[in-house]
Amino acid sequence: MKISRDSDVVELNGPPHFEFGEKVKSRRNIRNDGTFPGREVGDILVRKGDEGYVVSIGTFLQQFYIYGVEFVDHGYKVGMRRKELESLDYDDDED
Repeated sequence: MKISRDSDVVELNGPPHFEFGEKVKSRRNIRNDGTFPGREVGDILVRKGDEGYVVSIGTFLQQFYIYGVEFVDHGYKVGMRRKELESLDYDDDED
């Protein structure tokens, strides 16, 4: 049995899954890994179910897309991966 690992996936071989301005929802709680300024490491930045909009699309490790999601209710932007988000604008089929 083969176990799927993130290191096997290269998202950059295809287009981004989400579009600029797309409304998305968090699939899980997201904690500060030390890259979010002004908050302690481990603080919850986004809770499962929080809604926001994709405002930027970048890359990480030449492998993954990172979606900058503006959470209007919180007043800040958090970088998130595809597996952490689901679309509220389109049917979001998980590959």
